[in-house]
Amino acid sequence: MTRTRLDRVRASAGIVKLALQQIEDELGGEIDARELAEILREFHHEGHRQDGVFDSLVQLLTVAAQAAGRIEPDRDGEMSCPLHEAAALVTDNAGLQTYYATRALDPQGEPE
Repeated sequence: MTRTRLDRVRASAGIVKLALQQIEDELGGEIDARELAEILREFHHEGHRQDGVFDSLVQLLTVAAQAAGRIEPDRDGEMSCPLHEAAALVTDNAGLQTYYATRALDPQGEPE
């Protein structure tokens, strides 16, 4: 049986959900502010942003926007605009707010 693209994406999304559940389970035990800040820093990985979860999500949305632009080229990429906006929101909102949260939890722990 041949798996479709959507089947492969669903399987990959399931793996992501399992990974996030594992992180959530790690947060269920005793944890101090500094350790929590270090865990949250992994989502936006200040030193190497391309390694962070948020940057990976932004990259995925950017690729989707490019694909949308190829689907509707006569409409000047109209379908891609919301995807580019979503990518910007991940960076501007989720990424920035997580950064602020890590600073609040452990202001001295910022990497040099």
